[in-house]
Amino acid sequence: MDLHSLGFRTDAMLIAFDGVVRDLGDAVKVTNPNNPGHFFGNFLVFDRPPRAGDLAGWEARFASEVGAPPLTRHVLLGWDTNTREQPDLTEFLAAGYALEENLVMATRDLHPPKRPNREAEFRPIRDDDDEWAQVLECQIATKEDRWDAEQYRVFKTQQMRRYRAMTRAGMGHWYGAFVDGELAADLGVFVVDGLARYQSVGTLPKFRRRGLCGTLTHLAGEHARETLGARDFVIVADDHYFAKDVYADVGFRPYERQQMLLRTEPGAG
Repeated sequence: MDLHSLGFRTDAMLIAFDGVVRDLGDAVKVTNPNNPGHFFGNFLVFDRPPRAGDLAGWEARFASEVGAPPLTRHVLLGWDTNTREQPDLTEFLAAGYALEENLVMATRDLHPPKRPNREAEFRPIRDDDDEWAQVLECQIATKEDRWDAEQYRVFKTQQMRRYRAMTRAGMGHWYGAFVDGELAADLGVFVVDGLARYQSVGTLPKFRRRGLCGTLTHLAGEHARETLGARDFVIVADDHYFAKDVYADVGFRPYERQQMLLRTEPGAG
């Protein structure tokens, strides 16, 4: 099946760097064998929303195609956006699944935020162990409260190692905003055939409300346009979090809502 969802299509684009993206006919399998515990790096996307009676079959499909405990201790199931059929989530929610819903935003026309930050230094992260160590700590410091701190550090260490390999391969850049030499905000932009996807946007709490995130989002996109040929820009935001307003301030507009069902085993990261 062809993925119509811009969110899932760019998810798969990034995972394909060192993972597996496979067409199963009625679904697309997306897996990262190097990190089977990464929830959003190991999932199935079906060609339609869930219906009553799908639970057992979809779980069995995930176990056979993606993985099962002890290596894969979660189940993550999504569906494409090429249909207006409404999902029936009843039996999934009753079985302990949580609905993960994100707002996919896109633009071709980036512009500076209304109140850009003019004090910080904005630039790509150098291929330097110290700078990437700062990126890792910044990413960990901006994690969501729902994630276990110890397990999140393990996950982020693996993830940032992968992003650094992607930058070395010429697929994108990681960017930082530095205030008095300290990394205050960071994000990644990766490009394939002109399609650019932002990753892991974060600002340290003590530096928020200074226009750093919006300014970095704009300047990173323009740099990716100039150096990597980016034409279309995609970013995924929590629909209930203020970050979507920051992205809208530099030109992003709502494109679609991406929905997935997540169930984790006890102790999963």
